[in-house]
Amino acid sequence: MLRVSSIKTICKTGFALAKPLIVNAVELLRRPGTTKDIDVSISVDDFEFADARMVDVPVDISVHLESLSTGIHVAGTASATWSGVCRRCLAPLVERMSVDLDEMYQKGTYDPDAYEIENDQINLLPMVREGLLLAVPLSPLCRDDCPGFCPHCGADLADTRCNCETSAPDPRWSALENLKGVFPDDAP
Repeated sequence: MLRVSSIKTICKTGFALAKPLIVNAVELLRRPGTTKDIDVSISVDDFEFADARMVDVPVDISVHLESLSTGIHVAGTASATWSGVCRRCLAPLVERMSVDLDEMYQKGTYDPDAYEIENDQINLLPMVREGLLLAVPLSPLCRDDCPGFCPHCGADLADTRCNCETSAPDPRWSALENLKGVFPDDAP
């Protein structure tokens, strides 16, 4: 896969795109059943993300375009790198994610969920941007069983054990504790 600047993106298939992810759809629209594969790697700056979590590492995109009688079906993947902090222990995270893309492009958009084909061109940028932004976790974890910090002393429970009393009842449940004596135990 080629890595190139945002001025001109060159696809593996050999044709050049003057603007990243804008595909000329004239041939695809003329002949239903026609396909085109695009494999590109473009700068994250081309997406104009208003999200500081996206890392300045090229975004890899591999899509298959297929012309149908109702429009052009686009399916493939996009991979990007994001950064954040663990919601429990505040450890810094940098991870690569891969997103499956599966969308329809139509002239006149019969389907309200489809993207529009404008001037016989398909702009893949909004579809890829949307897919990537929806895939970035809002509250990431460094690992599924991250213990986080002790709520009493603030110790990082992944690195150390604390001697804080953890059996103190939650005051929000105290009203239920009072009901224990009111109702008889139904155990056999």
